[in-house]
Amino acid sequence: MHHLTASGLLGDTRAMWILDTIYSKLNEKETSAVLTQSKEKYQEVLQVAENLYRQNPDWVTFFREVLGIDGTVRKAFPSHEELTEFEQSEEFDKIQQCLVKLREKRTVADPETEPTRVITVRLPKSMHEYLRTEAHDLRTSMNKLCISKLLQMIGEDKIPNEKTNTVKQVAVAAMPSMASHQQSSPQAALAPAPTLAQQTHMQSLQRSTQPLKPIQPRF
Repeated sequence: MHHLTASGLLGDTRAMWILDTIYSKLNEKETSAVLTQSKEKYQEVLQVAENLYRQNPDWVTFFREVLGIDGTVRKAFPSHEELTEFEQSEEFDKIQQCLVKLREKRTVADPETEPTRVITVRLPKSMHEYLRTEAHDLRTSMNKLCISKLLQMIGEDKIPNEKTNTVKQVAVAAMPSMASHQQSSPQAALAPAPTLAQQTHMQSLQRSTQPLKPIQPRF
């Protein structure tokens, strides 16, 4: 009887192992299919960018048509997750290299088709001096250096979460005032508001307790 039970356990274990192996292979096939589709999509986007690059456009037009809001990349990867994954790919790096080569040609877009915008960025003096020194070392202008930095991919973990910090600061600032109010009047929240009759009675008592003013003689 013991031998039969052991054999049964071994048989069940072997069956579970076979099922796990089958499921694992199926998952590998699904994962491989997804990766293949993603790779093909990446290649298609890169091909569109390279075809436009061969037409020798100015770098602003290339950026607008490929990386802009209505560009090829945004249309192919509409979600933030898809876009983030593509930005970490080899194909995206090649698109960035095409953009750099076009910027080296110093060609600008037609102001009528692509107007420029001016932004003011507040930054510490030490950071401004750092950017100026870096631009001097690279033998370029601060404007080109800043644009180059803006064109680079920045992970979400590198951006401060201002919304969370603001909520925390408001909550911390409100805590002392709430605590002092509770300490000064602990029963204020529980005391009911006086009725109209009570307010009238209290006002009459105040008038009755006030000293009478002396009558001034009239001449």
